[in-house]
Amino acid sequence: MQLQTQTRPKLLSVLVMEDRIDAASAIQFKEKMRDLTQSGEPRVVLDLARVQFLDSSGLGAIVAVKKLLGPDRALELSSLTPTVEKVFRLTRMDSIFTIHPTHAAALSHVASA
Repeated sequence: MQLQTQTRPKLLSVLVMEDRIDAASAIQFKEKMRDLTQSGEPRVVLDLARVQFLDSSGLGAIVAVKKLLGPDRALELSSLTPTVEKVFRLTRMDSIFTIHPTHAAALSHVASA
């Protein structure tokens, strides 16, 4: 599982470099995210632009990362592909997460918040 990060003031940006987060990669994704988010930025933006497939294990891993961050830190999502967006919509997780249409929109939202 490859993740590319960029740190800004009060923001950690994480780009998932894989085309799938599924049962085969969900545990590794969760472990890498746990390691990356230990620095404590109040907001984490997860860029899912390259992810073409997300199953229930992948969704569970993203939810687990949100819980891991706790109530004082935000996990926001950006650039969902149509199939991944459909998973969030069908499971109603789109009401739990802040979802930005593009990564640039997520970064500007964070900057103005």
